[in-house]
This record gives sequence, structure tokens and C-alpha cells, in this order.
Amino acid sequence: MSAMPQEPLTQADVLLEGFLALDTPEGFRAELIEGEIVVTPPPDGDHEGYIGLIVKQVMRRSRTDMDFSGNKGLRLKSGGACPKNHAIPDCTFAPTELGLYWGAEPWMPCDGVAMVAEVTSTRARRDREDKRHCYARGGIPLYLLVDRETSSLTLFGEPEGDDYRQLCTVPFGKPLALPDPFGFDLETADFV
Repeated sequence: MSAMPQEPLTQADVLLEGFLALDTPEGFRAELIEGEIVVTPPPDGDHEGYIGLIVKQVMRRSRTDMDFSGNKGLRLKSGGACPKNHAIPDCTFAPTELGLYWGAEPWMPCDGVAMVAEVTSTRARRDREDKRHCYARGGIPLYLLVDRETSSLTLFGEPEGDDYRQLCTVPFGKPLALPDPFGFDLETADFV
């Protein structure tokens, strides 16, 4: 009995296998974004402060009960010949009624996710551009970006292809309307 010949591994296959086998130091996060392995250190306190301000409001004020994760790995479509993107948003929100996180694999599909949020850190371009395109390709309805360099929040909506068709930017201190299923104005006075 002869063994079946195996298809040769592509460069994308090798990259994905290497990424999935990474053992990062405690507190560090590894993501695969547009064919590049990105390892980030633990965030600073201000980064976590912004996350806390968003999460509190979403959990208290949303019209729909939301589940939250700050560590959920998402598998997303990639552009070109790159392997699937594997991103860990700072915030992932999904309607509680879907129960998306229960029984989910470490890297789950993004179907059913209502919104992801990122707070810029040392690689702001990655959050402003690369991740925005990944989330749009994944069909995630809303992407909230807290940009610390410009002291602003941008809400991207209506994903189509590689990008979002709508965006609304407000400076810190001004409210930002979050559409359904959230249905409230995110207050940013404490972001200043």
C-alpha cells in the first residue's frame, strides 16, 4: 500500500503554521495581519482606560444585551495570496442571544460579531489601515477606532469589499452615535 502524495506547502501555509505554533511571552499578543506576524507587548494604562470607558457604556446603555471579549481571536479574510488574517481586537462585541463565545475555538469566525474596537498604540497605522481592511473583509458591521495621536474616535460602518463605505469622526469630548444594535450616543467627555 503506497502513501498518497501530499500537495506541497505554499508559503502562506508555512506562514500560517508557524504563526499558529508561536509561544509568546506572558501578556504579549500575536496576530497575523496581511501576511505579517505582529507581536505586541501588554498595553499601557491609558490604553486600558479607553477600553474601560467604552465597555462600561456599551454594557449599560446598548438596546441589545451584548457580550464582550478583549482577547477573542478572529479569523478574517485576507487580501491576495496571504493566509487568513488572525486578529485579536481590543474589544469584540456580539449580541448575547447569539452566544458566540461559548464553545468557540481560540480563533473563531467573525460571523455575528456586531462591533470591534481598537485603541491606537505604537503601530497606529496598523489600526487605522491594515486592521480596518481586515475587519471590512470579514463583514464586521462596525469598527470603532480610538486614535490617541489625533484625540479622536472614528466609527466605520457598512463594510464592502476591502473597506467601509461610511465613517464618522469626532474629537474627544464630543458624543459619537452608535447605531443599532447599540442605539446610543457614546459619551467621550472622559476621553480628554
